[in-house]
Amino acid sequence: SAASGSTSKEPSRIDHPGSAAALECRARGLSVIVLDAHRPGWGASGRNGGQTLVGFAKDEVLEKQLGAQGVRAAWALSVEGIALVRERIAHYGIDCDFTAGYVTVATKAKRVPDLRAWMDAARTRWGYDRLEWLDTAATRARVASERYLAGVFDPVSGHLHPLKYCLGLADAARREGAQLFAHSRALKVVRGVRPVVKTARGEVRCRFVVACCNAVPGGVLPESVAARIAPIASYIIATEPLGRARADALIPGRAAICDNNFFLDYFRLSADDRLLFGGRANSAGAAPAELTEAMKKRMVDVFPQLAGTRVDYAWGGFVDVTRNRAPDFGAIDPNYYYVQGFSGHGVALTGIAGRSVAQAIAGESAAFDLFARLRHARFPGGPAWRRPALEIGMLYHRVMEML
Repeated sequence: SAASGSTSKEPSRIDHPGSAAALECRARGLSVIVLDAHRPGWGASGRNGGQTLVGFAKDEVLEKQLGAQGVRAAWALSVEGIALVRERIAHYGIDCDFTAGYVTVATKAKRVPDLRAWMDAARTRWGYDRLEWLDTAATRARVASERYLAGVFDPVSGHLHPLKYCLGLADAARREGAQLFAHSRALKVVRGVRPVVKTARGEVRCRFVVACCNAVPGGVLPESVAARIAPIASYIIATEPLGRARADALIPGRAAICDNNFFLDYFRLSADDRLLFGGRANSAGAAPAELTEAMKKRMVDVFPQLAGTRVDYAWGGFVDVTRNRAPDFGAIDPNYYYVQGFSGHGVALTGIAGRSVAQAIAGESAAFDLFARLRHARFPGGPAWRRPALEIGMLYHRVMEML
């Protein structure tokens, strides 16, 4: 139900990257109110492709800014994020179809050395030795497409049903004593020793605020912070059920797949043997009805054998992306935290975000401070011109990718 009236609690967490912060704060004995502008899972938390990944969207950014020890610590936390997902699934009995296995693939000969260099860096510099190199034959044994020239297999990363996981976390937070209010958009935060979070129907007085607004910060965050992220649209289609044998023939082992292009395709099999195929990033947004045929064409480019397959569902949503693709954690005031900019790696990293911010509130800020060291530039253009400027930048990358 929507929050109304006035209430007083300790931390107030706004919107979702999940219910991770609420769970972690409750584990430390804090009273928690969660305000959600819509309902749990309405945004990227429930609409994403379900890829649950170690590492970061741009690992070299973390290495450059955090140094050798810092990037290894960040990678260790990202691996911990996968373990945390699996731990919560088991502990709270969340039925979300988690499947281990993830393959990053190269579609172009010029991107094969990039993929190999990334794997070698992960092994030798970032402290992650679980990756396996796949030549062309081994890659096509993992995914039945002639489009891919090489790959890297990661047995720790995987995929899940994101909405089931998100709703499971929300239910877990309620069971642990957090109060969750849907349809209670935070309109303003009045900063101070006892911050006040205002909604249309009431307010929350609290000791700490944690803003998790992701791609839609609204008026909650200062423009200096909100301007560090941009909402990038991504889209997914789901085929009709293919049947177990046909599905397994497409992706033996049922790993999640993603290419290493700037404008990437990502896909996986669902528990009911559909192919979920995503991509077509842009900053403008488009209705799923306009996208079905365009997305199906991309899918058939990868899997010509699916040319006659029916598409049952299509949807889209926005991903919160920073300019350097590194996560953006920080504190506006000593009692006003924010986490944003997961850049497509949010399923696992939001768990680490929730844990690190709860630790910081409790006075144990090492993990949070590590990510807060990352420097971020604003997207140009201001609120009115940010999206057109972003489109120009994306057009440049599209042209460069075609060369």
